[in-house]
Amino acid sequence: MSAYQNEIKAVAALKEKYGSSWGAINPEYAARMRIQNRFKTGLDIAKYTAAIMRKDMAEYDANPALYTQSLGCWHGFIGQQKLISIKKHLKSTNKRYLYLSGWMVAALRSEFGPLPDQSMHEKTAVANLIEELYTFLRQADARELDLLFTALDKARAAGDKAKEQEILNQIDNFETHVVPIIADIDAGFGNAEATYLLAKKMIEAGACCIQIENQVSDEKQCGHQDGKVTVPHADFLAKVNAVRYAFLELGVDDGVIVARTDSLGAGLTKQIAVTNEPGDLGDLYNSFLDGEYIESADDIANGDVVIKAQGKLLKPKRLPSGLFCFKQGSGEDRVVLDCITSLQNGADLLWIETEKPHIGQIKGMVDRIREVIPNAKLVYNNSPSFNWTLNFRQQVFDAWAAEGKDVSAYDRANLMSVEYDNSDLAKEADERIRTFQRDASAQAGIFHHLITLPTYHTAALSTDNLAKGYFAEEGMLAYVKGVQRQEIRQGIACVKHQNMAGSDIGDNHKEYFAGEAALKASGQNNTMNQFH
Repeated sequence: MSAYQNEIKAVAALKEKYGSSWGAINPEYAARMRIQNRFKTGLDIAKYTAAIMRKDMAEYDANPALYTQSLGCWHGFIGQQKLISIKKHLKSTNKRYLYLSGWMVAALRSEFGPLPDQSMHEKTAVANLIEELYTFLRQADARELDLLFTALDKARAAGDKAKEQEILNQIDNFETHVVPIIADIDAGFGNAEATYLLAKKMIEAGACCIQIENQVSDEKQCGHQDGKVTVPHADFLAKVNAVRYAFLELGVDDGVIVARTDSLGAGLTKQIAVTNEPGDLGDLYNSFLDGEYIESADDIANGDVVIKAQGKLLKPKRLPSGLFCFKQGSGEDRVVLDCITSLQNGADLLWIETEKPHIGQIKGMVDRIREVIPNAKLVYNNSPSFNWTLNFRQQVFDAWAAEGKDVSAYDRANLMSVEYDNSDLAKEADERIRTFQRDASAQAGIFHHLITLPTYHTAALSTDNLAKGYFAEEGMLAYVKGVQRQEIRQGIACVKHQNMAGSDIGDNHKEYFAGEAALKASGQNNTMNQFH
């Protein structure tokens, strides 16, 4: 007996148990509503998606060609449309996730209005967005199943047994739109207790994977801006532990923690680490401090700080802000130490924030990490903050120059110019961009590739294209030709926006509840019928 038939049978048994007062209940209708609402709570989702991530991580360890991907979302509808598109074009959601970007929450979801990525937005907005994303994904399930139920009823009415069985098979093998979300908790929005409390809210909303960074929470900066300040390892690892305890308390035993290091671009620290003996983690952190070694108290001015490091007295370089500086060129060494200690102390995946997309640079750090942690894996930000075109054209230019090829036809500083778009160099650069994720996963240990802010940029671009025509001579043609006609030609479900918003689901429910007395919206005067 199929899963669908089992649900009908289960409700029928309940109806029989409760007798005549349930006479109006149709077991098949109730079974449909149960199947449309597979996930009853956010914790159901977190447990389900955590298992998916763990399976995918194991499969990647066995074969690095099996990497995963996601796109950032700032609204439930955006996330829903991504998954509908994935199922439409690729037929499966396998190894495709969503990413919740703290940058986009700050820029687009705060009651203060647009904010920079500095953890100034309401922390509750993060958990609220996770819940919203999963609400829309669950509605996508309900909508697609509702279309199957409607098709099933039509097949039965037509007496088409073969079609009926085909649709029943689709119902039984239905693949949910609910996928893992990698959720950005920034630097924890406070101390370790604050991190724990927010992590619980995020997990209860459905998050199976939380990404946390090693910046100070009160001076947090976007990973691609200047002025980043990191914290000693003990402070960061306390927050990693806080997230793990939140997972364990809520019964998500295989929840995933992504430990992000911003040390590559962070030249400052707010604190000197506590150290108890030479060579411990605090001492290693302090060994990267810039400054000068002194011989006596005569070398100390009023307000100077002096520490014992590597067996000598060090006067760290201190800025007027009170922050201490790291040595120039120490970023990669600090990244490697950060990553090793994070994996040794509870993290599952790494995130190394870089200033450019360069496989060689990433591989160099990952190879060093893997000398200690052989299965170290990364989540990597394929960031819109990078000028991908310029970066890769310059990489090709440099590679060709190193090989002795003639590059005199190209101006390295001006390679972004449209005049190079059809050049051999540009074609080679585009091919490297196309294969970047595949190559980086094979060579540099990247398990998950994401674009943090794609829909921020696509929304801006599409709106600009519409506005420049609509408010000028094209008028309504700008919308019809550029939007609606494309929706129809490409089979975009949202062209029938009433259906997408749940109108047909509601009509079916009305019929379940009231039978022939139901007042339905999908009659002949519904203009959505123009899009059949």
